[in-house]
Amino acid sequence: MAFVVPTRKGSYEIRESHSSLHGPRSRTLAGFRELTDEVIEKARARATDPPSAEELRRAARRAGAPVARTPIEQAARELIAELAKGGRLDPTLRQVLVEMLERGYREDAQPSPANEAARSVSMWMAATPEERGRALFDLLLLADALPAGGRKGKPLRFPRLDSGGTE
Repeated sequence: MAFVVPTRKGSYEIRESHSSLHGPRSRTLAGFRELTDEVIEKARARATDPPSAEELRRAARRAGAPVARTPIEQAARELIAELAKGGRLDPTLRQVLVEMLERGYREDAQPSPANEAARSVSMWMAATPEERGRALFDLLLLADALPAGGRKGKPLRFPRLDSGGTE
């Protein structure tokens, strides 16, 4: 079981209790001044029975520790502030955002037909160049692994495109 305690230096520790031959003991999983996602991951990695991120946030709040906003809360606050200043969203982004706020995002949810293309790239909108590069590299490896289909050594042939009308 994990819990949060203040230290004498004004910081906080996430600790985990366990039983030993000499009675109950606890060990420090992570120390922090503000509970961030990185601190939570460090504590979860070191824990015998990892608590959820939300359990750690609740424990930190009970102990009076400052808790950093989650990335989605921070992004929402920044978007609201920009809109309040008169900022405008691209109509496509606005449509995707409204749909996701109304319906929520689930992998199994069916997007509206008009938004299918925009929604299919929504996970990649804020991807870093490194993430996009890794994805491209994986796709190229996949393409190399596909069978040649009996055309090995033969030039590629494409179907003829008719520029004229229907026959």
